Amino acid sequence: MLVAKTALSLGQELPEIGRAPCAQVPAGHKIAARAIAAGERILKYDTVIGMAARDIEPGDYVHSHNMKLVDFERDPAFGQDVRPVDYVREAERATFMGYLRPDGQVGTRNFIGILSSVNCSATVIKNIAAHFTPERLAAFPHVDGVAAFAQTSGCGMSSPSEHFDVLRRTLAGYARHPNLAGVLIVGLGCERNQVSSLVESQGLETSKLMRTMVMQEVGGTRATIEAGIAAIYDMLPEANAARRQPVPASHLKIGLECGGSDGFSGITANPALGAAMDILVRHGGTAILSETPEIHGVEYMLTRRAVTPEVGQKLLDRLAWWEKYTAGHNAQFNGVVGHGNQAGGLANIFEKSLGSAMKGGTTPLQAVYEYAEPIDRNGFVFMDSPGYDPVASTRPDRQRRQPDLLHHRSWLDVWLQTRTHHQAGQQHADVQAP
Repeated sequence: MLVAKTALSLGQELPEIGRAPCAQVPAGHKIAARAIAAGERILKYDTVIGMAARDIEPGDYVHSHNMKLVDFERDPAFGQDVRPVDYVREAERATFMGYLRPDGQVGTRNFIGILSSVNCSATVIKNIAAHFTPERLAAFPHVDGVAAFAQTSGCGMSSPSEHFDVLRRTLAGYARHPNLAGVLIVGLGCERNQVSSLVESQGLETSKLMRTMVMQEVGGTRATIEAGIAAIYDMLPEANAARRQPVPASHLKIGLECGGSDGFSGITANPALGAAMDILVRHGGTAILSETPEIHGVEYMLTRRAVTPEVGQKLLDRLAWWEKYTAGHNAQFNGVVGHGNQAGGLANIFEKSLGSAMKGGTTPLQAVYEYAEPIDRNGFVFMDSPGYDPVASTRPDRQRRQPDLLHHRSWLDVWLQTRTHHQAGQQHADVQAP
């Protein structure tokens, strides 16, 4: 396959194949470099991305109209491509200015976070956070803001269950996040996800900078908002005392995410990001590839870099879960990709995955994690997550002092619903962002 760098028109001479294209071809889309017989595998970057649905001539435009997605045997070859990392000597490693926390973690920001254990306390924590306007925080210039982490679950959940574990794991991950100097967890009091058992089950320890509050014990909505505001004011002086200091780049953990992929992603931005992650790993840092459905078809590129067969098999096990989950649906995992991906030149998930995997660089795959599991290994790792962008990651609002760290519909809610539906025996397709 050849990728068109610019739009190609009929009659335009192409020296690479010695003839003109047989159709108009948009930029980023593919043309055949040689004749391809019906049923023959189609290769891009020497990787199978599909099979010819009919005979294809040199110069033909190749896309979903004449190429079909056909699964094929892929040898995981665990560890075959593992190469030792050429680590930078510790004395020469890069540093950055970060916030060193008491537990040894390092933050790149200095927020106070408010978590809701249940949907019923979401309004309360939003009102607490809204109180801390830039004007009210002006006396605490070293605090980046007060952020509310609202979600719409935690009430009538079955427990123990996988989705209940995911909720608690994720909330605990926020509570421990080094970007949060202080944390307030607020519950209602009658929910399944009780604050006390959340704290106990996740090994969280309450302190001046890690507090909990239950609305039914405090006296209702208004009283809890007032008590929460007072608790945050009590945390602010200590949070404001934090100062950036030089710390090794080995403390950096960077999550990798696709968005708006097109035919150029796999030869421009994604390989560049992969090269950057190789540099980070050489300096002792951690690169986290995610979005399990978006490595479907090229997972062997990662299993061959797995440091042990167990690590490689765990990745295959997570893919098997997604294959079962999406069975019978013409979703991205089993069929076509999103409209934006198609318009950008990507015909199917194999082709999209080929570009997505490039973000992981070339270093060994050290570990595979379930969604929201704590990352305890440095180097290149993988975390299981959906391919739907708001579920796989969060994004800050543009306002520095009052960030809305969750989308209008919580990414966590979407993920929990997919797990809940699966456990109930329902089959729902994974919704994919373009």
